[in-house]
Amino acid sequence: MEPYLQALKAYQTFNPSGWVAIYRLLPMWAGILSCALGIILLLFGGGRMFRALAGPLGALIGLGWTGVLLTKLGQPLDPRLPTAAAAVLAVLGVLFPPAVIFVGVGIPLGLLGGEIAGPKDYLLGFVPGLLLGGLVAVVVHRQVAAILSSAVGAWLLVIGALAALHQFGGLVTAMASQPWGVIIAAGLFALAGSVYQIAVRPSPEEAERQAAERQKLQQRKAEQKALEKRWGA
Repeated sequence: MEPYLQALKAYQTFNPSGWVAIYRLLPMWAGILSCALGIILLLFGGGRMFRALAGPLGALIGLGWTGVLLTKLGQPLDPRLPTAAAAVLAVLGVLFPPAVIFVGVGIPLGLLGGEIAGPKDYLLGFVPGLLLGGLVAVVVHRQVAAILSSAVGAWLLVIGALAALHQFGGLVTAMASQPWGVIIAAGLFALAGSVYQIAVRPSPEEAERQAAERQKLQQRKAEQKALEKRWGA
């Protein structure tokens, strides 16, 4: 577990090479599984499936951002706190997925606001960015869920592909040595998945409406057949 936690620390900083290097920790079977999961998230992750994604996503946010937040706010870091925050956000994500959308969007925007405000007024910049960014994200949660699931799915797909093809050492090493190429490829997949989920796939409400209409149509057909059978007799 420790090597994975160390690899995840690369995501707390701007470290493209470290982000990509995590594929080295995955065996081939895990890479194939990661590719399959990534495709599912790209196509369907923003709907009801987002509840299953919100838990792990909340845990990653807790592990990745707790230390950064406390450091930026000038607070001491208890080594147990990131794990506790990850557990709380994981449970909260399963029970109420919009909460993960709130923190997932609000925290980066809050950090940006804090950087703009400067060290002396960091909290004055952080809080409005967190609240406004998080609330807007919750209002458009379907679109944000589609974008987040597509981003996660795209990254799982490219990292899984590198892990699955790890036996072809020269090819994978050459690809991994160009982390921006991997990131751009993931970005293109994420863009395609977001467009598909937002613009092509029906919303959950629309899907329910279509299912209800199909059920009514089948019921009318059954009633019509029963009526024809009765008159025929």
